[in-house]
Amino acid sequence: MLADARHVMPEALKFPGDQRFFASALDRAELIVHGRNSFEDQPNSPQRRRIVVTRKVAGVASDPANPNATLWNPAGAPFDQACAQAGVDTGTAAIIGGPEVFALFFDRFDTFWLSQAPQVRLPDGEPCFPGVPARSPEQILAAHGLRACEVEMLDHAAGVSVTAWRREA
Repeated sequence: MLADARHVMPEALKFPGDQRFFASALDRAELIVHGRNSFEDQPNSPQRRRIVVTRKVAGVASDPANPNATLWNPAGAPFDQACAQAGVDTGTAAIIGGPEVFALFFDRFDTFWLSQAPQVRLPDGEPCFPGVPARSPEQILAAHGLRACEVEMLDHAAGVSVTAWRREA
């Protein structure tokens, strides 16, 4: 689960090591892609170029509330068009969710970083991917040609880790 039943990431899922890993990765990305409920809420957030996935526009549009954001409806325009509107044509795009946004990129990910906090339970929470819990996140990533590679422990006491799932050659 990546959020509780209200679609909010609870404090129980926020670990300093994971937050540092996440912020560092976003600082290296040229573009952040997320849905309307996902955001990173960090000091650098307002400066980051982003694409917000939404059904509120026909294709691609500037976000009137954020000069660094582009609104994108995948049903109305290709991702490349959204990137062009955002002014990004090379580099890393960090896809930060939610579940339907992740699903748009399953077959495009070079690397997906799967963080896990095994001691946290979110009954009736929001699954990280469509298809969970019928299948595990690991099964879904593997089905899309990704394989688990290196694992980094982010919080030993809480057992929080992040695994790089990389595209097979």
